[in-house]
Amino acid sequence: MQRGLLIGWLMLVSIGCMADDTAQRAYNQFFMEAMVQRQKGHNDAAFDLLRHCQELNPEAPEVYYFLAQYYAALKDNTKATDCVKRAAALNPDNETYMETLAQNYIQQQDYASAIPVVEGIYQRNKDREDMLEMLFQLYQQVDDYDHAIGVLNKMEAIDGKSERLSVAKSEIYTRQGNKKAAITEMEALAKQFPNDLNYLAMYGEALMMNGQTKKALGIYHQVLDQEPDNNRVLMSLRTYYQSQGEKAVADSLSERVLLSKNATTDEKIHLLRQEVTASENMGGDSTRVLMLFRKILSQPQSSPEMAILCASYMNSKAMPKDSISPVLNQVLTIAPDYAAARLQLVGFAWEAEDLDRVITLCQEARQYNPDEMAFYYYQGIAYYKRDSLDQALSAFQNGIGVINDNSNPDIVSDFYAVMGDILHQKGLAEEAFAAYDSCLQWKDDNIGCLNNYAYYLSERGERLEKAEEMSFRTVKAEPKNATYLDTYAWILFMQERYAEAKIYIDQALQNMEDSLGNEVIVEHAGDIYAQNEDIDRALSLWRDAQQKKPEDHLLLRKIKLKKYLKE
Repeated sequence: MQRGLLIGWLMLVSIGCMADDTAQRAYNQFFMEAMVQRQKGHNDAAFDLLRHCQELNPEAPEVYYFLAQYYAALKDNTKATDCVKRAAALNPDNETYMETLAQNYIQQQDYASAIPVVEGIYQRNKDREDMLEMLFQLYQQVDDYDHAIGVLNKMEAIDGKSERLSVAKSEIYTRQGNKKAAITEMEALAKQFPNDLNYLAMYGEALMMNGQTKKALGIYHQVLDQEPDNNRVLMSLRTYYQSQGEKAVADSLSERVLLSKNATTDEKIHLLRQEVTASENMGGDSTRVLMLFRKILSQPQSSPEMAILCASYMNSKAMPKDSISPVLNQVLTIAPDYAAARLQLVGFAWEAEDLDRVITLCQEARQYNPDEMAFYYYQGIAYYKRDSLDQALSAFQNGIGVINDNSNPDIVSDFYAVMGDILHQKGLAEEAFAAYDSCLQWKDDNIGCLNNYAYYLSERGERLEKAEEMSFRTVKAEPKNATYLDTYAWILFMQERYAEAKIYIDQALQNMEDSLGNEVIVEHAGDIYAQNEDIDRALSLWRDAQQKKPEDHLLLRKIKLKKYLKE
């Protein structure tokens, strides 16, 4: 039934019901239908029905409660607040209505209005200790510290004295300027738990914070006499001596904390970050920071975080790779599955052209990070550079197995591109072309793949139109690349478009660099000139190529017969 017809029908029913003096029954029917529509997700219908319910019974709190939600969804905060207020006023004993009203006030940052509502909820239900927590926060928001202390006293009466409550009370007393009360609160906590030296240390902190420095120092030394590695006291003393400008003493305390067995890794990292910041502010001298790292890392480490932080710092200071590598190795000793450290070591080995080290690192990584595609890639490339084609192909094929939708398209594309080159070298042309197709599916502008794919097709005289299209894209991308120009010229040559081929082979000759492989370009140029009936230029080019390929029988026959020979 359409919404309009439904409401119209229900209105007729309600009129009939009210005519029979059964208004409440009509209201019940409308409200029940509103809840049904709401449950079904038909919010427009539910909203219309609730507004009709409001007309039928303006004193029904549940109607206002649900209307408030719809007005809030419509961003009509004024009507939403009015409805919540109305629901709470009509039924002040309903905790849900009252709590919703309190939250509404809090969202509007009307903390003063929220306080009596929350107080009312707690007074009606003393089991709602969460309301005391809320009251404590609200009283602080309005700077009503006396009432905030009163709430903490109620919580303490229920749960007993605790560090959390005592610290909170002491902090509020300090904000009020009531130093005596702030100190007394922490002293009482320390006396209640005399066997916990951390509470005594906290008492010392309260003394220090409130100006009783001499007494605070006495408490600190009292703690250290019993527990020399108490991290809390060492950190407090460090802060004190820093404030007094006694850098040497503060530095000594920093070192004690960093080498302490009682300090957590997080605490040490936090302190080291402070040391790094201080070092940078003083000009960036890394001597002290590195000394601290060395001392820390000379101790047994249960987690890799400190070594990781050290390596990151050394990288930021652009330190020599041979000094960073031992730290990265220490990371891997602690956490052999930490891929980032191993990848950086692979990068160092790659830059040093240490292919054996690259292969070893990647092989180890595949045990701990079998899903990290980069290790298969670098291992495959290293084998390829070492002319170990079967091992290179195996590495790439294994790497393909971990490719997924989230893989880096650039790396996946290169995977298939190099696989194609290897397969072609192994004489598996069709498999190579399939690999190139996969490469271009992941990255259709992989220029190296486009060039090789096009050239190998032209060598076979296959799909020359496709080859030309791919090769032209490489020339357009890199118009001065002699290899790409040569490929395009050769494809045109294979299509018997000799004049066009001559234009591009001339550009290839102009852009050649002194490197291996130029003899192929020069021989191609001779072939193209021969087919353009410039045999003198062709002979000159063939002879230049023959100097680098003295045993090439086909080339020797071209020179002897003074004509282009296909085979």
